[in-house]
Amino acid sequence: MEIPESAPASQVNRANRQIARAAGTVMAALVFGNLIGLLSKILIAQTFGTEMEADAFYAANRVPELLFNLVAGGALASAFIPTLTGLLAKNQRPEAWRLTSGVANLLVLAVSTGAALTAIFAPQVVRYLLASGFSDNPAQEALTIDLVRIMLPSAVIFAVSGLVMGVLNAHQKFFIPALAPGMYPLGLITGILVFSKPLGIFSLAWGVLIGACLHLAIQIPALIRLRGTYTPTLGLNLPAVREVARLMGPRLIGVAVVQLNFWINIQLASFLPEGSITGINYGFALMLMPQAAIAQAIAIASLPTFSAQAALGRLDEMRLSLAATLRGVLLLSLPASLGLILLGRPIVSLLLERGVFDTRSTELVAWALMWYAVGLVGHSVVEVVSRAFYALHNTRTPVVVGVIAMTLNVLLSLLLIVLFGQLGWAPHGGLALANSLATGLEMVLLLTLMRRQLKGLQGRSLLVGLGQAGLAGAAMAAGLVLWNRSSEAAPTWVIVFGGVAAGAVVYALGLRLLRVPEVSALTSAVRRRLSR
Repeated sequence: MEIPESAPASQVNRANRQIARAAGTVMAALVFGNLIGLLSKILIAQTFGTEMEADAFYAANRVPELLFNLVAGGALASAFIPTLTGLLAKNQRPEAWRLTSGVANLLVLAVSTGAALTAIFAPQVVRYLLASGFSDNPAQEALTIDLVRIMLPSAVIFAVSGLVMGVLNAHQKFFIPALAPGMYPLGLITGILVFSKPLGIFSLAWGVLIGACLHLAIQIPALIRLRGTYTPTLGLNLPAVREVARLMGPRLIGVAVVQLNFWINIQLASFLPEGSITGINYGFALMLMPQAAIAQAIAIASLPTFSAQAALGRLDEMRLSLAATLRGVLLLSLPASLGLILLGRPIVSLLLERGVFDTRSTELVAWALMWYAVGLVGHSVVEVVSRAFYALHNTRTPVVVGVIAMTLNVLLSLLLIVLFGQLGWAPHGGLALANSLATGLEMVLLLTLMRRQLKGLQGRSLLVGLGQAGLAGAAMAAGLVLWNRSSEAAPTWVIVFGGVAAGAVVYALGLRLLRVPEVSALTSAVRRRLSR
């Protein structure tokens, strides 16, 4: 049963406009970052393809990513930003900066210790935890160990940079933090262009370190302009620091489960045909590009607003803002999912097929991308709903749901690898489909539990939005199927750009005919902007 809304319409509209403006800013920056990232992927694919060295690099890169995500990535952001935003919303700035100093000092200490221990035990980490299948190829195993050790310092740099992103976002500063991820692939590009000939695959490892430094450096001027104060303390006696630790505990378990799932995928893929690790890595990365531009942008922009609403006890406002945000995510992510499914192969061919990245490489990546794209809507919704739980200082629920989903992911991965093999299909596609199915379950559970916590979630509005997106998406899919059949002999770039344009036009017209209010609002906003 939905609870009647009592929040003043002006406050809700103001909050929604704030989220929309911030999301637009973040989206523009993330699109720029995606373009830089795409260029780096093209150069990496052209230089290293999907061969043994590329598999070793992508496996090794999981180690610093694990350290960063466990201590400083999603786990920290979900606990730190809501706590910091609550202090700022109550005008408690000195306490806010003491919190920031304490968390920063604890963070550097924890990640540095983890990186040092991992460097010492890198051979055991690679052989027994990361890629046991590489033990049949001693050269590949040794290469992976060396790459791990080179890239480990990036975890410490990214940890500090991730904290700075949280500070800026809590102060409603979004553009520069959203640009920071685009600096990382710039480091990879530098590594390839400058060092690839003398260093080979090691150029990517040094590129990771360069990218981490750029990721942090671009945010420092914006941090300085906040005129905060640094305190050389761990802050263990501060209530706010203890609150961050309390919130971070459950989330840390959730992130660990997600990372464990990634590691299991690497382990399983290390026993599959050569190129499987690189195939699922590229496929997942290409799926994440529209997910980042849509869901991550909206989620990053909405978390401070949700946190402020929760801190001030305005749950009616939060319920309406969350429902409006989810409608927008559904309307944008569904056509992106269909587009990747139906245009995935020509997209991969256009972007990556050059140099040593041949037709076989294209097939490997396109196959994984298709099955990952099935879960794009789920990934997008989870991104936003999880932020709403964090804003309510509830990190336990997303963790429990995440553990359930990731456990299912592992079981489905084992099952689908065998099933795909029996069907004569490339088995790494089963890893991608398992991820999509598990994420779909996670989405359903989180929405159900959030509806209970907020005593309603504008369910009718969300279902209507999903139905409208589904009808327009069906028309778009039909149009793309016809386009693919009629353009088989055309150059790849014509197939891709023509398909994207045709799909976008059909989908937009469908939403317009269905009188979707977001389309009318966007049209009115554009007209007002042009009239100025």
